Amino acid sequence: MAIYVDADACPVKDEIYKVARRLGLDVHVVANSFIRTPMEPRIKFVLVDAGPDLADDWIAERAAVGDVVVTNDIPLAGRVLEKGAEAISPTAKIFTSDMIGSALATRGLMEHLRSFGEITSGPKPYSQKDRSAFLSALDTAINRAKRKAG
Repeated sequence: MAIYVDADACPVKDEIYKVARRLGLDVHVVANSFIRTPMEPRIKFVLVDAGPDLADDWIAERAAVGDVVVTNDIPLAGRVLEKGAEAISPTAKIFTSDMIGSALATRGLMEHLRSFGEITSGPKPYSQKDRSAFLSALDTAINRAKRKAG
């Protein structure tokens, strides 16, 4: 069992490290630019080449039943769900097979609106309440992954 982190712009890496230490899990922090990670054997930084979706591809190729993937990327969440892994966002959204289709459709609609110059708001500032919600979602995802892995 491992946690894979789509690390570019992930605001909850420290929370992931704490949970992984407590549970004895491996963490793979994947990005296309350097990110400082703790120098610990179970926390591994993976630098992929710069380019669209290369970090996503690296994660999707390795994630399996019993793993948890932390990402804001809806297509990546869909890919790892197909492989039996759990997927959650840093905003505590637990991705499921039942909702991924509508999430992808909404994403496509928002991209379409932005292409016409439609102004959309960015993410709200990350709060302590958001961190608590994420920790709860991570705990749920880890427990689901453990049950799937047997």
